[in-house]
This record gives sequence, C-alpha cells and structure tokens, in this order.
Amino acid sequence: MDASPPEISVVVPVRDEEDNIDTLLAEIAAALAGRSIEVVYVDDGSADATPARLAAARARMPELRVLRHRRSAGQSAALVTGIRAARGAWIATLDGDGQNDPADIPRLLARAAEADAPALVAGWRATRRDTRLKRVSSRLANAVRAALLGDRTPDTGCGLKVFRREAFLRLPSFDHMHRFLPALVQREGGVVVNVPVNHRPRAAGRSKYGVMNRLWVGIVDLLGVMWLQRRPVRPEIGEGG
Repeated sequence: MDASPPEISVVVPVRDEEDNIDTLLAEIAAALAGRSIEVVYVDDGSADATPARLAAARARMPELRVLRHRRSAGQSAALVTGIRAARGAWIATLDGDGQNDPADIPRLLARAAEADAPALVAGWRATRRDTRLKRVSSRLANAVRAALLGDRTPDTGCGLKVFRREAFLRLPSFDHMHRFLPALVQREGGVVVNVPVNHRPRAAGRSKYGVMNRLWVGIVDLLGVMWLQRRPVRPEIGEGG
C-alpha cells in the first residue's frame, strides 16, 4: 500500500453479505476512478462466505483493507472500527447490502468540500426501494426522531454519508449511534446537509433489521441522545498570556 494517505476512505460495514461483495466493490472502484482511495470493509462476525469473498477480493484489489470482528458487535461498532482505522481525511460510508449507490459518493464529496462546507453530508433516500412495512416504519421513526431531536433530517438511517474523519472521532460513541449522526454532529455545532440519493432494491441476501428488533432499542437510544443534546460542551478557546 502507498505510504501516502488516500484522499478518501470508503468504510463499509458488513455481516453475511457474501453475494454482494464483488458487485459493490466494482461499483466503488468505478465511481471513484482516478481518485486516491482506500476501501475499508469491516466484517462484523459473518457466518457465511463473506470472509472468503473479501480475502479473494483483497488479493486483486490493493486499495481494499479488511478488518473483522470475531463476534458481531453491531453496525455502529463496525463503522467506528473502520473509521478509526481509516487513513483518509474524508470518510464516505455505505451499507454493505448494495442498496446505496456508490455513484452518488463524488456528488456528496463535492458538496462537503464547498466553501460553506457542512460538517456532514447525509444521503436522503427520497424514493425508497424497500417493502411497504419497512418504508412505513422508517417514515414513522424518522418523524418521531425529528420531532424530539429537532435534527431536521428526513432520512437519518441512510448509510450513505460523507464527512471528515477528525469530526467523527470527536463524537460520543455508543451502540446504534449511526442512526443519530446528524443530531450528534449538530450537538457539536456542525451543519448537516441532506442530499437526495439513489436507492436500489436489495439484490441478494437478507435484511438484518426488522420492526420489532429496532423499536425498543430505538426508544432507549432516542432518550439517550436527548440527554446528550442537553449537555453540550463547546468551550471558546483563545490564546493565553
């Protein structure tokens, strides 16, 4: 691997996504062709052929790095692992199921680098390609979250986001934090911009999320983030002497 850091690190958390590995990697490479990149896959304790597929891809794609959790620790933990290990100043995150379109990354990166650069550019799946139940439950969850947190984000669950690595590392880390990134960024005084992005049907594998396995933890997490919002610490720092 080149000793110089890449322009951007694409961080992809996965668990049991064996049939989506090769296609998504090819799309990431095509979308960011001509740029200095690294792709950091974090295998969150997969029990299928995901580790073997990643090992094979690593042999032919030098910009790919693979990290693995021995036991599943969740999507947020996988993101934190990948971002901490990343070498790029810019981070782009993608879900590993192939529903996010890597072709959107350059557009989000360009918006993040503008003169009035926001702290977070978040993808907004304006047209969801999910089941009706998943769309309705997500719409309800987003409405409740936005009302209670005031984060002005229509789709906080979209895995496609672009931000500076150093800004992410200043945020509090906890399970399921990935669903509250806009509120956490705003708590630090950062601006969040939402950009409509492409969303695709899942081509292979099965979703790890259902309505009931997210409902109760979502309520607890929401209360926790509300508590954090009321306790921001942003001191003004000047030269002494």
